Amino acid sequence: MKLNRICGGKMSGELQNRLQQLGFFKGECDGIYGKKTAAAVRSFQKKKKQPVTGRVVDATWQALGEGCEHPVSNPADKPPENVSVLVDLEKLTLTVMEGDLLFKQYPVAAGKPSTPSPIGEWKIISKEFDWGGAFGARWMGLNVPWGNYGIHGTNRPWSIGSSVSAGCIRMFNEDVVQVFEWAPVGTKVKIKAPLTWLAGSGNRTLKKGDCGPDVVYLQLLLKETGFNPYYCDGWYGALTELTVRTYQLHTGLPISGQVDEKTRHHLEEKAGVFETQNQ
Repeated sequence: MKLNRICGGKMSGELQNRLQQLGFFKGECDGIYGKKTAAAVRSFQKKKKQPVTGRVVDATWQALGEGCEHPVSNPADKPPENVSVLVDLEKLTLTVMEGDLLFKQYPVAAGKPSTPSPIGEWKIISKEFDWGGAFGARWMGLNVPWGNYGIHGTNRPWSIGSSVSAGCIRMFNEDVVQVFEWAPVGTKVKIKAPLTWLAGSGNRTLKKGDCGPDVVYLQLLLKETGFNPYYCDGWYGALTELTVRTYQLHTGLPISGQVDEKTRHHLEEKAGVFETQNQ
């Protein structure tokens, strides 16, 4: 049997979940596009009077999203100025900020635990129209140094409000079109979550030149303890190294400019990470 190549890997689990919601699929949503999933797709296509192929094409995705339509929110009287974007992974919201004031807020979908969204402070570095398919109506790429992440629309509107993506921030297509118009290239995007979400993200000794989620965790710890490393951007640059040296000097730790296990645990204790975990 020839299985649908379009629905491999990450998409298959979401497909099974949606088919299960609609009563066409029973059993474990294991992310494998096997015979049971193909049979459920064919049953769904038959019900929707589509070609019964077992292949999930754009028309099938569109039909799967019926009933999840999102009303178009009223456009603003005037576009906001001094825009930034705040994504809260705990609340699953994206907020357009005008200066320090909330301008508009939207529901989103974010990364699942195995493929988390990148916590940190980023910028929009690219914008694309009408990507279509899984990326929906718009794409805004972020300067995350360890992967290709962005804010985009979706052909799976039922996923909004859940942590199910491969790490990107999904929005209803109608919503992402609005944000796309307001947020130029260079717009700051902060993705936040509780510090405990990053605890244990890495055990390597960090030094100048490193990058990754564990560097973001370090930068957030420094900021939480009152030592500002400038941006929490995942890069262990000269400013982060200087901030680490300053922290080590003020706390009596060996002044190396590197973060080993002793320095990391010291920071975690000062930031109250362990206390929060034990509550």
